[in-house]
Amino acid sequence: MVDFSRMPHAVGYFSPARFGAEVLDCEVTGAIPAELDGAFYRMHVDWLYPPKFDDEASLSADGYVSLFRFKRGIVDYRGRYVRTDRFARQVAARRQLYGYYRNPYTDDPEVRNIGAPGERTTANTTPVILGGKLYATKEDGLPYQLDPNTLETLRQEDFGGRWQSQTFTAHPKLDPRTGELVAFGYEASGLAARDVFLCTFDRTGAIESSMRFEVPYTTMLHDIAITERHVVIPGSSLVTSLERLREGKIHWGWDRTRESYYAIVPRGGDARAIRWFRGPERSIVHTANAWSEGNKVYLDLPMADGNTWPFFPDIHGGAFAMHANTIRRLTFDLDSGDDRCREQVLFDREVTSFTRIDDRFLTRPHRYVYVQFADRSRPFRGSLPEDPRAQPNNSLARFDLRTGSMSSFFAGDAHILQEPCFIPRSPGSPEGDGYLLATVHNLAAMRAELAVVDAVSMTELARVILPFRNPSQVHGTWATERDLPLA
Repeated sequence: MVDFSRMPHAVGYFSPARFGAEVLDCEVTGAIPAELDGAFYRMHVDWLYPPKFDDEASLSADGYVSLFRFKRGIVDYRGRYVRTDRFARQVAARRQLYGYYRNPYTDDPEVRNIGAPGERTTANTTPVILGGKLYATKEDGLPYQLDPNTLETLRQEDFGGRWQSQTFTAHPKLDPRTGELVAFGYEASGLAARDVFLCTFDRTGAIESSMRFEVPYTTMLHDIAITERHVVIPGSSLVTSLERLREGKIHWGWDRTRESYYAIVPRGGDARAIRWFRGPERSIVHTANAWSEGNKVYLDLPMADGNTWPFFPDIHGGAFAMHANTIRRLTFDLDSGDDRCREQVLFDREVTSFTRIDDRFLTRPHRYVYVQFADRSRPFRGSLPEDPRAQPNNSLARFDLRTGSMSSFFAGDAHILQEPCFIPRSPGSPEGDGYLLATVHNLAAMRAELAVVDAVSMTELARVILPFRNPSQVHGTWATERDLPLA
C-alpha cells in the first residue's frame, strides 16, 4: 500500500503528482508572442513510491519530464515519468527499493549493486539536447534518450561505448560559436572516486576529444562553465567517502574545514596543463557564465559562504544554518604564482542558485543575469509545509551587470516561481531582448501555470494554465525545430 503520510513536506500542493498527462490547446490568458515557436522541456522530481528514509533528499525522487509546445500562439502540454531501470524495478516490486541518495549500501538486497552505482539514477535534473537528440540527465548515472514529441523513454546512452565514466553531468555546456558541447562525469570510476572524465562533443554528437584527471578531494561537481579557451570546474565544501557510505549515511556531508577549489582546464589540451586555485569554504551549485581575457579567467555565479543543503549534515556535528546565495565574480590570474582566486560580490540580494543568462553569450562577457528570489516586500497568502511563515521565491530578478541595477517580475501573492529560461526575440536580437519562461506553483488555485515575461520590461505577456498541479521543476531547456525534430 502506498502511504506518503510520513513525509511532512509532501502535503497539499507539494504532494506527489504521480500521473502522466496531456492537455491540447491549453487555456491562456494574455497573448502568446508570435516569435515563440518551439518546445519548453522541463525535468521534475516526483516520488512514485515514498522514500525508505524520512530524512531522504528530494534529489532521489523519480524523474518526470514535461514539455510546453508553442506554435502559432497555441500551447500544448505533455508530461510523463522517465522510464529508467530504477523506475521499472520499483513498478515491478510495487514499492520503494532504493535507499539514500547515491548510496547503494542502503538499497534492498535484490537491487543492491555496489559496483555500478549509475544504475540507480532517476534522470530527474536537466533536459539536454545533443546531436539532435533529447536526453534526461542526472549526474549520478548515464543519460536516457527521450522522444522529443511523445517523451517516450527510448534507451540509456553510453555514446557507442566511448563515454568512459559511470556518470554524466546534468550541466554540459554548449559553445554557441563552435557548436561544441563540453560534458563531464565525476566519481567517474565509482563511488567516492576522485577521477573526472571530461569530454567534448562536436555538432553531430560525436566525441572529438577527452581527458581524465583527479581532483583534490571528492565533492559535488554539479556544474561547470566554459570560455573560448578554458573549462572552469568549481568544487565546494561537501565531502564523501566509502567509509561514510558503508556506514549507511547519505552521500554528502558538509565539512566547514574544507576550502573550495577550482580547476581551470585548457579546452582540447592536456590534463597536465590544468591550473588549480583555492578559495574559502563555499557552497557552489550552479554557474552563470565565464570568459577569458588575456590570461585571466572570469566566472560569474551564485555562491554562499556556508552550507545551503539542509539534508546534507555537518560532518562535525554542527547545527544546520542556511547560508544565502549572492551573485559574485571570481577572477583567476593564470600569470600569477598565487593559487588563490579573487572574489567580488556583484549583487548582495539573496537569490536562489538557479541563474540563467542569454545562452548566445556563453563563453564571452555578458550583461544580464536572471534568477528567482523571495521579495519579502510583497504579500504572501499561502503556507509552505516546512514553515508556514516562510517567504517563497515569488519573483524573478534581472540583474544588469553594466549599470548595477535590478528589475523584477512578481508572479502573484500565492505563487512560487521555478527556474527561468531565456529565449531571444530573434536570432540576431541584442543580448537580453527576448522572453523569459518560468513555471509557477499557484498554491491558492492548486494548479501549475507558465508565465511568459518580456525580458526587457519584466512585464507579463501571457500565462498558460494547467488544470492540475505539476511536480517541482529542476531545470528547463528551450528547443526549436533547428535543434530537434519537433512535430
